Amino acid sequence: MFMPYRDRLYKATFIERPNRFIIRARKEDGETVTAHLPDPGRLIELLIPGREIWLRYVDNPKRKTQWSAVLCESEDARVYVSLDTMFPNRLITQALKEKRIESLKKYNYIRAEYPFAGARWDFLLENKGRSLLLEVKSVTLAENGIAYFPDAVTARGRKHVEALTTIQNEGNCDTAVLFVVQRGDVTSVRPATHIDPAFASALQKAADAGVAMLAVTTDVRLEGVELGQELPVQLNIQKGPIK
Repeated sequence: MFMPYRDRLYKATFIERPNRFIIRARKEDGETVTAHLPDPGRLIELLIPGREIWLRYVDNPKRKTQWSAVLCESEDARVYVSLDTMFPNRLITQALKEKRIESLKKYNYIRAEYPFAGARWDFLLENKGRSLLLEVKSVTLAENGIAYFPDAVTARGRKHVEALTTIQNEGNCDTAVLFVVQRGDVTSVRPATHIDPAFASALQKAADAGVAMLAVTTDVRLEGVELGQELPVQLNIQKGPIK
């Protein structure tokens, strides 16, 4: 399943990142522009001065910046990595409606942004009257063919997982976490214990409680993104990437 980008992409060279949501880059015509960065993660292995990055122009006078970062080269320049944390939800919406994810094929898509138990969940699915709450996590960090989440400490992400654990234990509906790896050069997903041990611990407890752990890869191209295969989520692994 392929989802094309809605806008034309412009090639640029990354210069700097003044804050979590802003970057500066030099376009091919020599113009230096300020662009919104949709991914607030650390991205220190990706956003390196001189690395190629692709932007889209946003014609909206209400915005502080008229440019947004879309993707960049991977560390070894072998693949592209998406920098848009909102894109996975658009991709997964279509994938769920078309039943493109094997592990979730038996579920029918009901709605997105479902409010339940004091939180808003990415998707509500249903199978034979049984509901499933699905939370999507965007993954960009990878090393030696393994994707890691998160790439920075995430109290919000931990609370999401803890809430899913509580809901799963109550038994009123099923729950799942879906890691969407926004690059195509990995074969598995692991919690980044070396970055956020509290999140990794919460994820393990969630899995032990019955929260389903799912992952898919993507093939990021200059024209759009192709949904890839499902990947295993490896828990109970304490070590981080080998340096």
